[in-house]
Amino acid sequence: MLGGRLDLPLTAGGRAEAEALARRLNGVRIDRIFSSPMARALETAQVIATTLAIDVDERLRELDYGRWEGLTHAEIEARDPELWGRWEYDPASTHAPGGESGDDVAVRLRGFLVDLLASVSASGEAARRRHRPPDAGGSRGPISEDRAVAEGERRVLVVAHGTVNRILMCVALGVPVRDFRRRFIQDRVNLTVLRYEPGDARDEAQLVLANDVGHLRAPGVAPWG
Repeated sequence: MLGGRLDLPLTAGGRAEAEALARRLNGVRIDRIFSSPMARALETAQVIATTLAIDVDERLRELDYGRWEGLTHAEIEARDPELWGRWEYDPASTHAPGGESGDDVAVRLRGFLVDLLASVSASGEAARRRHRPPDAGGSRGPISEDRAVAEGERRVLVVAHGTVNRILMCVALGVPVRDFRRRFIQDRVNLTVLRYEPGDARDEAQLVLANDVGHLRAPGVAPWG
């Protein structure tokens, strides 16, 4: 069922999952938290935040499915077979009836990332691009908090929604928006990590971790969705 703009609170199970993520992040320094204003995202952010203020950003709202809200895929296909076929083929340029397209969401997420990168730079201006090593995508391995702070590393947690998260990954990684449903999986309460180096543009992120739900899995079970 599509429920993008159905503004429902967390269920008891959903809150338990949010608490599992909060336990996983306990003791990890987080400098800022941004959240969609929708109840299920905001409540998840509040479970994790404890004493940290939450920046609510309207641009993180889930995609608006218009008249498809509350319907199953089978019901949508029966009601709007041609339009559903176009949506399946290219969800970037296709609008749900009375709702948004993937490109509509990408516009607001591009603005969000540009503003975010500007806000976390030390000077509030675009940082000077530094020379990267030959293997720019190599793992840094664990580093101490003192070193991370000294290097100016800022950690920002963004709590949003499945479709928004996938489109944000397209925008951040330079992947065509039309591929967001084909290329990325985002389970509930997963942990996905993107890294920006000083001077990076909004579409130059590095993917560090994707769709990790190990905090919801028992030992011996694969820690991904």
